Amino acid sequence: MERTTHAARPAKARHAPFRRTFTVALLGPLATVSLAACVAYPAHAAGIEIEIAPPPPRVIEVPPPRHGYVWAPGYWRYEGRRHVWVDGRWMKERHGQHWVADHWEPHNGHYRYERGHWER
Repeated sequence: MERTTHAARPAKARHAPFRRTFTVALLGPLATVSLAACVAYPAHAAGIEIEIAPPPPRVIEVPPPRHGYVWAPGYWRYEGRRHVWVDGRWMKERHGQHWVADHWEPHNGHYRYERGHWER
């Protein structure tokens, strides 16, 4: 029985699949980390401080009261390079607590976002 031998692949070709896998394995996580650094986090995230003052609040007619609900007024959210208005909304009342609305506080020449929250 005669054995056919395949011509040996050149060294470059033998290692090509390994190199390709190795390159993808290294570049995938590197690209992910690089892109994560470019993400613009919205101003409703904790600890946001910007130099650009928000516009004055919009004048909106508050809807009539609803039993068991409190009105959370609208506010300006900062998204990357501009403020975006977020409409007010009804929230289920929490007995013994009151709603402190989302707002911007002046702080050392900057503006710090304070997320809305319940207080006793």
